[in-house]
Formats: sequence, structure tokens, C-alpha cells
Amino acid sequence: MRTKSASPIKGTDHAIPHKVSPYCLGAMMFGAAGNPDHEDSIRIIHKALDAGINFIDTADIYSRGESEEIVGKALKGRRDDVVLATKAHLPMGDDPNRQGNSRRWLIRAVEDSLRRLQTDHIDLYLIHRPAPDADIEETLSALTDLIQAGKVRAVGSSTFPVSEIVEAQWVSERRGLARFRAEQPPYSILNRSIEREVLPACKRYGMGAMVWSPLAMGMLTGKYRKGAPQPDSARAKRFPRQMNDERRLDAVERLIPLAQQAGLALAHMAMAFTIAHPAVTSAIIGPRTMEHFDDLLAGAGVSLTDEILDRIDAVVPPGTDTGPLEAAYNPPAVTQPNLRRRPIAERFAA
Repeated sequence: MRTKSASPIKGTDHAIPHKVSPYCLGAMMFGAAGNPDHEDSIRIIHKALDAGINFIDTADIYSRGESEEIVGKALKGRRDDVVLATKAHLPMGDDPNRQGNSRRWLIRAVEDSLRRLQTDHIDLYLIHRPAPDADIEETLSALTDLIQAGKVRAVGSSTFPVSEIVEAQWVSERRGLARFRAEQPPYSILNRSIEREVLPACKRYGMGAMVWSPLAMGMLTGKYRKGAPQPDSARAKRFPRQMNDERRLDAVERLIPLAQQAGLALAHMAMAFTIAHPAVTSAIIGPRTMEHFDDLLAGAGVSLTDEILDRIDAVVPPGTDTGPLEAAYNPPAVTQPNLRRRPIAERFAA
């Protein structure tokens, strides 16, 4: 697999840019939440490295640290060949201080991740989600100190709204702090809203974009069909509204014959779609089994013509989402009714 320069993913303005593969191996499914067989997961990681994938993404929350432990074991003797990314933010216990984007937690979270990954540095450390209760200056200050200590080489965000991406860039410039060099947003044929503002902002600020869920949580594998029984999968149980959404299923039914006419597997067309965007640095694949990985890798050489991309645009217009992506970030302004509803006594126009 070829690699391409991703100049945004670097530690300082003078660092030599990393070159990362168009596919990034996501490790979310390694561990109790996916594949509990450590040796099997390690074989998948090694096969990915042998195939030319040099970019691995994990997070402390994946199987509560087990994913990082598996990645750490797999990279023994091969650490220098890999651009390694991990994330922090989500709860790592019942203690309310073991989560979020505060200085106190990030300093601790990095040490925990380094121990589990069996490494002395993290190439790309991502803030997994925004934290409305944490000042972005505090977060960036802590990340700056971690870079200066040599524990982190570069920092980024994951699933941040464009307003917070821009705010972080301005705070970094005004305060002389490390800036986010990458964003990890959701992106697929079914969820294209980041094309409107997030991807243009990444390009404007020189940020790499490593996109997650290019297969729309599995809906673009062809296993989820309209009018057919849903697969008995963990994702179907966890995100029933999303996996049964009529608009999404309708789009899938229109995409399947399009892929067939092009002589492509739906999943291969979906992966090729994501990396066709010039602002996308890498697309994250998250196999649970070797069979899943082999199937995804078989489509690495697929390149879509303008005609196919135009036909995809006709199914799902650029910059739009076909339906909900329940794993994405919803800000308090949307999730908390009291922030979008005046008190009853103040709802009169008179």
C-alpha cells in the first residue's frame, strides 16, 4: 500500500512530516468489545503492517485499555515503523475526574496509555470528544507540556464541530500553544456533512483528516437491507434507530446496484469514496476478524471514476447526511432541552 505525505501530522512547525498510508488500522474491535483473542488481533495488526499500512489508531476507552495493550504487544520490535495514534476523553472509571479534557486527567491518561502501549511516546494524541466544561486553553496548555516532555509528538481532535476546531486554532496562535494537527471526523457516503465546513477548515489550517466509520457503522457492507431481517450484531443492538433508518436503507438500496454495475463490492466502493476526497488523509478501517481485514484490503486498489462519483452524488448529495449517526458528537445545545427552550413564562411574543 502506498503512503502519502500528511504534513499536518507533525509535532512542531519544523518537524519532518510523517508519511501515512491511505488506510489507517483502527483497533476499536480488538479486545473484549470485539475480538477477545489477543493473538488473533496481533496477527491482524502484523498482516496490516506487512501490507504497507503504517498508521494505527486506538483509544484508552476501547475495551477499557485492552485495545491499547494488544497494540502494544503487537508493536514490539516494530514500533519505529508505525505512526501510532490514541485518544482520551471518555470515562475510564466511575471517578468523575477520570475523564474529560482537563489538565489533571490528560496528564494521567497519557501516562496510562504509554504504559499499556509499551512505548515512550505517542505520535498523535487526540482529544476524543469536546468537553464543554473544560476551557480549550487548559486542554491545549496540557498538550503543549506533553509535547515538550517528549511524551507526545503531535495532537489533534476527534469529532469536533467546526466552530471548536477554529476556536482551538485561534487559541493556539494567540497563546503560543501547540495546535491541533489532525481531526478525526465521521465520513462516509451516508454521512457527508463534514464536506461543508469541517474538511474545508482542515485544509485551511493544514490539518490532516483521518476519517472514521467509512462503512457507516457497517451499513455500507450490504448486510443491512430494506425489508430484510437485520443482522444480529452488537451495532444493530446499540444503534437501532440508525441501523433501521428508512432514509439510510433507501440510499443503500440505490448504492448496491451502482456498485454492481461498476463491478465493485459495496464496501470497496465506499472505502474508495472516502479517500477520493482531497482533504482526507486516511480512512480508518476497523476489522474484528482476519476475514474482515482481508476483505477490506482486497479493495485497496479500487479507484472511482468521476462518473461513479457523480452517480454517488445523485444518491446522497454532497454535504448532506442521510440520517442520524448516533455515535457522533451532539453538543449540549442540542441534547439539553433547557438550552433550547425559554422558561414557559418567557415564551410569549406579547
